[in-house]
Amino acid sequence: MASKRINIASGTAWEDLVGYSRAVRVGNIVEVAGTTATEGSEILFPHQPYEQTQYILLKIEQALKDAGASLKDVVRTRMYVTNIFQWEEIGRAHQEVFKDIKPVATMVEVSDLIDEQLVVEIEATAIIADEA
Repeated sequence: MASKRINIASGTAWEDLVGYSRAVRVGNIVEVAGTTATEGSEILFPHQPYEQTQYILLKIEQALKDAGASLKDVVRTRMYVTNIFQWEEIGRAHQEVFKDIKPVATMVEVSDLIDEQLVVEIEATAIIADEA
């Protein structure tokens, strides 16, 4: 029997413009799209890796909640950064959220994100464990 697909929207204009969801849940798996420090069309914390990462992880947490999951269900994060030398600030914000959960994580440098003021974009995968 196929699992039901649930698309989670956050209401940004980009979702319809590009054709994506903030998160998608199929069965007990939740995938959260690349998330940046934006609210509406406003860039938050321009060029500030630690603050952007903190904000992004809050947005990811909300998307997970909307999908019936939580941060404790996260098994993987992928961090795309525009300056790998800022890894310590980004990693510190990540560690503050995931220090006890410890998902697998990847951090790679990319040449650009959608706006030059953005320095971090994060994706997450969560698997909701059976409570049986």
